[in-house]
Amino acid sequence: MAYNAALNELSTLLGNRLSRSKSDLDLHGRSESYFPLTVPEAVAYPETSNEVSEIVKICAKHDCPVVPWGVGTSLEGHALALTGGVTVDFTRMNRVLQVNQEDMDAVVQPGITREELNKELRATGLFFSVDPGANATLGGMAMTRASGTTAVRYGTMRDNVMALEVVLADGRIIRTGTRARKSSAGYDLTGLMVGSEGTLGLITEMTVKLQGQPEAVSSAVCAFPSMEDAVNAVIATIQMGIPMARIEFVDPATAAAFNSYAGSSFQEVPHLMLEFHGSERGVAEDAERFREIADDFGGSDFQWATKPEDRTALWTMRHNAHFACLASRPGARAIVTDICVPISRLAEAVEETREDIAGASIPGPIVGHVGDGNFHCILLFMEDDPKERAEAEDLSHRLSQRALRLGGTVTGEHGIGTGKMKYMEAEHGAAWDVMGDIKRVLDPQNILNPGKMVRQM
Repeated sequence: MAYNAALNELSTLLGNRLSRSKSDLDLHGRSESYFPLTVPEAVAYPETSNEVSEIVKICAKHDCPVVPWGVGTSLEGHALALTGGVTVDFTRMNRVLQVNQEDMDAVVQPGITREELNKELRATGLFFSVDPGANATLGGMAMTRASGTTAVRYGTMRDNVMALEVVLADGRIIRTGTRARKSSAGYDLTGLMVGSEGTLGLITEMTVKLQGQPEAVSSAVCAFPSMEDAVNAVIATIQMGIPMARIEFVDPATAAAFNSYAGSSFQEVPHLMLEFHGSERGVAEDAERFREIADDFGGSDFQWATKPEDRTALWTMRHNAHFACLASRPGARAIVTDICVPISRLAEAVEETREDIAGASIPGPIVGHVGDGNFHCILLFMEDDPKERAEAEDLSHRLSQRALRLGGTVTGEHGIGTGKMKYMEAEHGAAWDVMGDIKRVLDPQNILNPGKMVRQM
């Protein structure tokens, strides 16, 4: 077995918290998306920052790759051990270390999930706002610069991570940032690490911003006669400055999948799913202003959800869109891909994508966090049909090219991993080489999540 010397030392350090069982390796070799099983040699379960440091030091001594793992919900192969080595699973580092109610921040370990954190915060009147849908770990969310349904109001992980503790490739433990709300002291190493996908260091502690629970919350679903009308209603809403907490788009295929999977009764037409946060009066005024805009674009069949249980059901259904679409074609796999474009080009991007998929032989439901110009395609193909897989990959490729042509990015929130590295030069030009330079300085042996993000070293 490769890396035996490293594994022997790690076994001495961790005991039975270094696993080599086939079931554990297979679990950590799977992806939520279309990538094949890619297993590591072992899985380490650290419990402290010092243990993470020792793991990395041992692996550095033996040139053994180190791949971080949260819960494995990433979609571009971020957590796959492409060259073998050790997967570091952070599920045992899942505690809330400190909640600072007056300052509205919390210090947490990276293995805590967003749902677990919000359960811990229930009695404080505060909540952590970033909601990518999946119950991901905060460490994984930081490393992929995740966002989700609430980013249009509260921002992405980039906006909500204040400080980090990070283990570097040589085992050093550094701290980046402070609990102060701003700083002009030196390079922004926190910003460098957020979105680095485990290629520059392993997060062992995080300080994150919290938000106050709104006095009033109201959600709604609204049908539109066409995708163009729905998207133009979103653009007008954003340009009018209406402070939406969430504004999500689903196409007719997704609406049909919801009906089958969740027992809903949507018309099989495009819909917007909305949420307003604020005071009782403010929420009512914002909802009325949106309704006026929706009326101008043919919006109809408003269904309001003001009770907590109704809102929970609505957003659970939206978060399960991936599984609903998979269930709509039993036996299919999915390429789940996303792009983000300037809001003024959103209607053009969605309409071109709709036409592209309509001309294909495979289904490709479209959903999106359209309030910030971000949408997703779930391209469904039968795994045993190479023609269908090739068609799905071609549709995904054309979508990425479309994003760049319209002044956007090939991924608004899923990240690069290994799946979208081929677009990095087109999007960043010489700046991609600078990313590689940073990687070589911080990880000269290329042991931290190799094969991801940057050009091969």
